[in-house]
Amino acid sequence: MNSRIVKLSVFSLLVLLASCAQDNAISKKYSNTTGWKYNDRKTTAFEVQENYRPVIPPGMVAIEGGTFEIGEKGEYVTAPRNNPRRSITVNSFYMDKYEITNLNWREYLHWTKLVFGGTAPSLVARATPDVTVWREELAYNEPYLQNYFEHPSYDLYPVVGVSWVQAMDYCQWRTDRVNEMAMVGAGVIAAPDFTEVDPAYEISYDTIRTSFVFNTNKYLLDNNYNPYPGRKPKYDINGEERKVTRADGILYTDFRLPTEAEWEFAAFAPVAGEMGLTTEGRIYPWSGYHSRNVTKKQLGQMQANFVRGKGDMMGVSGALNDHYVITGPVNAYWPNDFGLYNMAGNVNEWVLDVYRETSYQEMSEYNSFRGNIYVAPKEAGRDEYGNIIYEIDSLGRIAMDVKVKEDDVRDYKDGDRTSVLNTDFTLIVDSTDIVELTKNRLVDPTDVLAPKINKKSRVYKGGSWKDRIYWLNPSTRRYLDENKCSSTIGFRCAMSTMGTEDVHGNRDK
Repeated sequence: MNSRIVKLSVFSLLVLLASCAQDNAISKKYSNTTGWKYNDRKTTAFEVQENYRPVIPPGMVAIEGGTFEIGEKGEYVTAPRNNPRRSITVNSFYMDKYEITNLNWREYLHWTKLVFGGTAPSLVARATPDVTVWREELAYNEPYLQNYFEHPSYDLYPVVGVSWVQAMDYCQWRTDRVNEMAMVGAGVIAAPDFTEVDPAYEISYDTIRTSFVFNTNKYLLDNNYNPYPGRKPKYDINGEERKVTRADGILYTDFRLPTEAEWEFAAFAPVAGEMGLTTEGRIYPWSGYHSRNVTKKQLGQMQANFVRGKGDMMGVSGALNDHYVITGPVNAYWPNDFGLYNMAGNVNEWVLDVYRETSYQEMSEYNSFRGNIYVAPKEAGRDEYGNIIYEIDSLGRIAMDVKVKEDDVRDYKDGDRTSVLNTDFTLIVDSTDIVELTKNRLVDPTDVLAPKINKKSRVYKGGSWKDRIYWLNPSTRRYLDENKCSSTIGFRCAMSTMGTEDVHGNRDK
C-alpha cells in the first residue's frame, strides 16, 4: 500500500512538473488562447515576428534604467533651489555616445539642400545653424564664425548655434533617414535615387514633399502613400507585397531629445556594484569628487572642458590642461560608466523638458517629465474610397496638431501663476512710424507682468567650455527660449527601448 502511494505521488509530481513546464511555455508559433497556428497562409495568415531581437540604433549606447536620486548633490548657499534631491525611476533607453557633431549636422543640411534647395529655400534656412553666436562685442571671434561649422578641422566638434526647435527637427529627420535605411536593408523599398530630386530637374515643391521625402508616420498611416513612385522593391515580405507595420520589428521608434530625468541619470551613471548596490551622491559624471584624473596613468589630467578660473580657458602654454579654449572633439577625455563622452563640459545640452523652478513639487515617480503636448494627425478629408487624406506639413511629414486645448499640459500644476498670464497687450502710441512698425505684433508696454518663464522655456544641462565647474554637476539646470541658441549649447539624441528594461539581455532570453 505504501509503495503504491509513493509511486502515485512520484507520478503526480511528474504530471505537475510537466503541467508547470507547459504553463510556463509560451510560443509565437501557436496561439496560447485559440490554438491556431501563426504565419499560416492556409488559415487567417496572421503574421507574427518570431525571432525579433532589438538592435541598438546607430551611434547609440543602451542604458539600463532603474531608480536613482535625482537632484542636488551638494550644498551651495547662493545656488538656485530648483532641483532638490528625491528618488525616481527611469526606464531603460538609448542615448548617443557623443554629442551631435558639425559633420552630423552638415549631413542633415546637405540632404535638406538637395531635396528642398531649389523649391523651398526657407526650409534650408530653417536647418542652418546660426554662426553669429560666436560674435562677442569685446572679443575677436570672426575666425570661428567663418570656419567652425564648415572647416574639416572642426568636423568632430559639437555643433552649436542650433535652437531646441532645430534640434527636434534634426531628431525627426534622423528618425526618417534611419527607418528609410532599415526599410531598404529589409528589401521593402528601393533606395532613393537623388538625381531625381536635383533642383536642375525643376520638380515642383509639392511633388518633392509628398513623394520623395520618406516619412515614417506617413508610410504607416497613409494607405495611398508610395515612397519613390515607379520604383519596385527588391523583394517583398514573406513573398507577398504588403506594407510594413510596427509589428514587423523593422522600424525604429522616434529619435528625440532625452528628458531631463534621463539625461541626469545617464550623466551620473548609477551602475550597481557588488550586491546590487550603487553609490549615490557623486558630484560629477566621473567617479570621485575631483575635476582632475586621480588614476596613476593619467594623474592630474583634466576630466572635462571648462573654465578653471577668471581668464583661464585651457591652461599654460606648453602645459595645457584641458587643451581647448572653446569646444573640443566630442570623443575627448574619458567616458563615464555608461560609456558616454562629455556629459560634463564641452557644451551644454538641450533636453526635452519645459523649465519650471518648481517642477520637483509636482512630478511622477517614474519617467518624470514636464512638456507633454498630446498631438494627433491632421485630417484633410477622405478620398473616393473613404480612406483618410492627411494634411502634409512643409517638410513632407504628416502634420500633427493639438485637437483640444487640454491636450497641451506644459503648464499642468506648475505652481507658477505668472507663466499662464496673458501679457499680450497692444501698444498704443502717437507716432505713426512706431504704430506701423508694431501693428502686426502684440507687446506689453510695461513688461511688469510678463513672465520670464513660459511654455517655450527649455532646460539645458551639463556645463560648457565657457562655464565654471559648478555647472558641470549634472543636477544643475538652466533654461533658454526654445527658439534661441548659443555658442555653448549643443545636444545629443535619445530613443525609448521597447519591451524588457534589461537592455543587456540578462533576462527574457
